Amino acid sequence: MENNRRDFFATLALGLGASAFPNYLKDFDNLEPVLVDSGTKENVTSNWFKGIKGEHRVVYDGSQPHNTLPIVWNWAFLESNNSVGVLDNQMTAMTVLRHSGIVFAFNSQIWNKFKLGELVSFLDNKTGKPSLRNTVYEPQEGDMPLPTIQGIKDLQKRGSMFCVCDLATKVYGSAIASAQGLNPDDVYKEMVEGILPGIKLVPSGVWALGRAQNEKCAYIFAG
Repeated sequence: MENNRRDFFATLALGLGASAFPNYLKDFDNLEPVLVDSGTKENVTSNWFKGIKGEHRVVYDGSQPHNTLPIVWNWAFLESNNSVGVLDNQMTAMTVLRHSGIVFAFNSQIWNKFKLGELVSFLDNKTGKPSLRNTVYEPQEGDMPLPTIQGIKDLQKRGSMFCVCDLATKVYGSAIASAQGLNPDDVYKEMVEGILPGIKLVPSGVWALGRAQNEKCAYIFAG
């Protein structure tokens, strides 16, 4: 039964992944099997969600880069609440980075080495070409739709929470390995090591969305 369960989720993961980068890979049949098992422990990972605070709580579903909207809407929630007198410590904005949205969780070294901008068709506003850096962690001038929009690092200082899907990291890591002739385990390990400070690795994005809603976060699609 357990093997059947793993096979089912591996097939599902590959099916979801295949639609994300049709021009990047030619043959998904050659991907290594993707195991769903996560190295994260339920009690440890679930405890992270206890950090959700305040009366006003939202969780953004960052399933795609969407021109930086998974980050923009997190900032907008804080700013709009501030405008009516709600302090940062009286609310929580969480963004779950899953599917192709996971790229925002990795440092610029990972973006450059594994060509994440090309992988998810995310362009650098400065060059007009697939980005070789993470433009939403510490944005430079012109990286965000408006100059006042803060990046992940500054939003974390205000109490915002970010997590990234382990399942999608495995799937995309396997795809990268297949395209570049690399070992998928090595790629996955390097990607995990390249997760930005303060971003929590969770078993899957849908798992995290459910846990956040258990903590009374309102669900919002970040698109």
